Amino acid sequence: MIFPLGKEPVFPDPRNADADGLLAYGGDLNPERLLRAYSEGIFPWPQSEAGLLLWFSPDPRVILRPNQVHIGRSLKKILKKAPFEIRCDTVFERVIQSCAEAKRKEGEGTWITGEMISAYCRLHALGFAHSVEAWQDGKLAGGLYGVSLGAAFFGESLFTRADNASKVALVTLLSQLHRWDFHFVDCQMRTNLVDALGAVDWNRETFLSALKKALDLPARRGPWPSPIVYMES
Repeated sequence: MIFPLGKEPVFPDPRNADADGLLAYGGDLNPERLLRAYSEGIFPWPQSEAGLLLWFSPDPRVILRPNQVHIGRSLKKILKKAPFEIRCDTVFERVIQSCAEAKRKEGEGTWITGEMISAYCRLHALGFAHSVEAWQDGKLAGGLYGVSLGAAFFGESLFTRADNASKVALVTLLSQLHRWDFHFVDCQMRTNLVDALGAVDWNRETFLSALKKALDLPARRGPWPSPIVYMES
């Protein structure tokens, strides 16, 4: 059963999600509901063509652990050259807009609707949503954004306009999160990039247990410091 959401920012138990992780539909993207969702292991994924706001809690969950990131030889060479300056939270709206405009595989539209952009900009203003940006020669070359709660970071989307820009932004973020003792990064879905960095699958119970522990710690509300640099652990 897929649950309809009402006006109150409450969700059914994420263990009731279907095989694809779909849990509920409806509701809104107000900050209170979004923060409640992330704190319970749920995230929104609008279907713009159908005009539906869907909420997911997949099982298993794709996770990166900041203290166990795999950096391959070619990536180490790129990082050593430091081709980008990595900044945080300087142009959040530009980053999320760029993610929305990024080219996808044929037949795949973006889930980052205008409503989503507005909602996450509100979360950014409240200090919970963050952008990590790769700058080169004064231009925004790539980056990513996500939500931070406690010692957990929930990655939402990334984009790149220059070779390796989003990759360097993500790896530099992971290095910084390790120094801040973050427990994990929720990647939502598996990609070649997160696979190469050592992503693992956590079943739902493992994820929810880890999330509970991460939320026991205070949130590192923004804006985050800039620039940040990659440091080998």
